[in-house]
Amino acid sequence: MKQIRLGIIGMGNMGGGHFRNVQAGKCPSVKVTAVCDINPDRLKNLGDIATFTDADKMLESGLIDAALIAVPHYLHPEMAIKCFKHKIHVLTEKPAGVYASQVRKMNQVAEEAGVKFGIMFNQRTNPLYAKAREIVQSGQLGKRKRLVWIITNWYRTQAYYDSGSWRATWAGEGGGVLLNQAPHNLDLWQWIFGMPKRVRAFCAFGKYHNIDVEDDVTIYGEYEDGASATFITTTGEAPGTNRLEISGDRGKIVIEDGKLKWWKLKEAERDFCFTAKEGFITPENEYQEFSEEAPEGHPQVLEAFAQAILTGSEMIAQGQEGLNSLSISNAAYISSWTDDWADIPTNEALFEEKLAELCRKEKENPRKK
Repeated sequence: MKQIRLGIIGMGNMGGGHFRNVQAGKCPSVKVTAVCDINPDRLKNLGDIATFTDADKMLESGLIDAALIAVPHYLHPEMAIKCFKHKIHVLTEKPAGVYASQVRKMNQVAEEAGVKFGIMFNQRTNPLYAKAREIVQSGQLGKRKRLVWIITNWYRTQAYYDSGSWRATWAGEGGGVLLNQAPHNLDLWQWIFGMPKRVRAFCAFGKYHNIDVEDDVTIYGEYEDGASATFITTTGEAPGTNRLEISGDRGKIVIEDGKLKWWKLKEAERDFCFTAKEGFITPENEYQEFSEEAPEGHPQVLEAFAQAILTGSEMIAQGQEGLNSLSISNAAYISSWTDDWADIPTNEALFEEKLAELCRKEKENPRKK
């Protein structure tokens, strides 16, 4: 079997997990031939694999065809662009970057280099979310009305945030729950329901923890066709909830507790509303329920990435799609900072200006543990 030669940049929790998946045979089209980390202790006992503490030297070694990037958020664009310039394919952990202009640049350089660029959006492999996308995108739910996602089971203690000086800082991560925990959900929101035209967001910074970044967020999104979306997330609520509800004029989907529930109206609600002769009746519906265990998403995304390189097949999530979820979170920050609506595409210059200002203030007044 043909295999790609993979180099992993960053051997922390995520990079180490990807390494173990490949070594366990979960990605048959992948062979790890090199790894890189600035911490030499993470490069011990890895077997017959080249190790580097300098990413540039690994990229110049000729030992890899592709790289998996699992380093802090701000370094994702820098590392990816270096790879592209060496004609090396890239699969990066989420988020693709901290601000939208970075990701746009990444895609541009990848295209110019003629290499593959993918994002580790492993939640797309969940069959329930894939089924929801199929129902919505095929028109079976009718004209879209509303998406509501309550995703509050990202609970974190103060000890989590104190475990690293870079955690939950503007300079270290570029944000809080929107950049660290929720990018998968933001991606699924737009993947299933589409991109909103503008958002109004309310971000609470350090509401439940001793941190500078947001740990509680409510986003309201509007669409060109009149549909709306509400997205609520936090790391400070227990017990948490994960409930996705999507409605259209032909029914409703709810995903919660490992099940997809689907109510299919026998006629469009808008037609029923104006033709019904009684005031307190509702349209008849047919109920269906789906339950399917999610696979191990990370190795599935990596294997699809390898096959895209080897055969030209589709990746789970292309690099361009990393721009969508980041555009929503960037707009949410702008909306919260300015106390106003924020359009999508975002005002990238304003976002970068505000973020730089927060990084400066954070440096002048570092958080005390």
